[in-house]
Amino acid sequence: MKILTTATGLALAALTFAPAGAEDAPSKGEAKLAKLLEGRVAGEPVNCVQTFPGTKVSIIDGTAIVVRRPGVVYVNVPLHPEDLDEDDAMVTRTFGTRLCSSDQVTTRDRNAGHYTGNIFLGEFVPYRRADS
Repeated sequence: MKILTTATGLALAALTFAPAGAEDAPSKGEAKLAKLLEGRVAGEPVNCVQTFPGTKVSIIDGTAIVVRRPGVVYVNVPLHPEDLDEDDAMVTRTFGTRLCSSDQVTTRDRNAGHYTGNIFLGEFVPYRRADS
């Protein structure tokens, strides 16, 4: 019981001395996404996006998957965005030239090639320039 009391006391002390507002500060990934979306306005979410050859799909660490098409940036926040790592490569199993929220997506380490996880996609939110 003494160990539990000591552990609880340490946890409470850590919470007490945490810097004010630290939990409200955006992560590095959130800041990167915010910068990418500056001057853009969100549209209605969609389940699928076209991914023609040359479409840039990228991962923002711990935050989202971004699909860039001419004039629009689609943002997908998966079920567990904290698991996203920009050093991983996405492996998708799609039907045709569309990436959909129901598609199977896994990740692999870019260097070693070993499996690192699954991604459960959400809806794709399109962002267009406000002046367009």
